Amino acid sequence: MDTGDGWVVRRMSADEVGLAVEWAAQEGWNPGWHDAACFWEADPDGFFVGVWRGEPVACLAAVAYDECFGFIGLYIVKPGFRGKGFGMRVWQHGMRYLGDRNVGLDGVLAQQANYRKSGFQLAYRNIRYQGRVQGIGCAQVTEAEGVPFEQLLAYDRQCFPAARERFVRAWIAQPDAVALATVDEGRVAGYGVVRRCQAGCKIGPLFADDECVATGLFRALAASMPGEVVVLDVPETNPAAVALAERHGMTSVFETARMYTKETPAIAIERVFGVTSFELG
Repeated sequence: MDTGDGWVVRRMSADEVGLAVEWAAQEGWNPGWHDAACFWEADPDGFFVGVWRGEPVACLAAVAYDECFGFIGLYIVKPGFRGKGFGMRVWQHGMRYLGDRNVGLDGVLAQQANYRKSGFQLAYRNIRYQGRVQGIGCAQVTEAEGVPFEQLLAYDRQCFPAARERFVRAWIAQPDAVALATVDEGRVAGYGVVRRCQAGCKIGPLFADDECVATGLFRALAASMPGEVVVLDVPETNPAAVALAERHGMTSVFETARMYTKETPAIAIERVFGVTSFELG
């Protein structure tokens, strides 16, 4: 969209999503090494860049997972161009793209009031835990790529508000990452992914039937990247997830406000031991 004053909002190309992730790294968000390629798969039409007189100055991910649910992330204005309204113009463009969907986001707590102005309401907090974890293998855990993908996707759908086939396929197969699943009598009982990031590694998602299954996956994922600082983002509304992080000596370093424009999605939050990412939900 060209407004005629030197300002243009347009969709990002696949390569340009890498610029958004680079800006996220500069903000200290510690993205994964291959986040850009995986994020793009979630919705190739859902990444926007604001260009001022030929220079990219703002970006936003507005991912439409299906006709009913979307997620906002990577909302960044380049330093030096803040306070000029560029961010709001990209934001409005992305929200128009998502239309009447229920839209989620993970925002810093201090910005809750601003998000409320756009119709978002607080659902709960996500807490980021961090620490060095002594991992250990688990006999019940197997490589996720060895599990029928339809079963893995069906399990993911219980823990996420929409089916995200292209994203999950890319996420579990990305380089510099390990994806594991627990299968109990032929049924998926949980799965998780650990990926290398700018600093250390992040585990997400970590979805499991219960704390026992989650613990086995968590320790096996940590063992695949020994010595690394591990990050795990957990919803405060799952006390077992909080207990898992704290039991392994991890400390709370950051919080976000999970907010939605409509009702809080009816997912199995008791199975969410680790959020996939703050950028895409």
